[in-house]
Amino acid sequence: MNVPEEDSAVSPSGPVASPAVVDALRSVFDPCCRERGISIVDMGLVRSIEVEEGRTRVELLLTSGWCPFASRMLSEARQAVEAMPSSSDVVIQVVWDEPWTMDRLSDEARSKLRFLPDPVAVADRDRYLQRQMDRDRPPLGGDD
Repeated sequence: MNVPEEDSAVSPSGPVASPAVVDALRSVFDPCCRERGISIVDMGLVRSIEVEEGRTRVELLLTSGWCPFASRMLSEARQAVEAMPSSSDVVIQVVWDEPWTMDRLSDEARSKLRFLPDPVAVADRDRYLQRQMDRDRPPLGGDD
């Protein structure tokens, strides 16, 4: 099966999966992004999903080879897919032949991770930066 074209968070180049598997994986979070509500699907960590004759195989990328949460994400992904009624054999594995880049982020994840406004939304860059610095600066003087 192929990943739906409209789901840009999952690589369209690899073998792909049923929308139900993608939906199940949306309940799994990289612990670094859980508080922002960004799933491993929206982070672009799901490289491919293959479903064939009751066997589901999911390939994941990591944002870093040193990710301390890799085993946790693998376990949670396996549990999410195994909870599906049609999954009898589930294989979740990390692949190392492709680096994760920010290009893999979904538009929603990208907007949740944006800390600064889009540059085109700031007419006067210097004025914007000055206002931010003034806002963050503690007031001078004080009650001594």
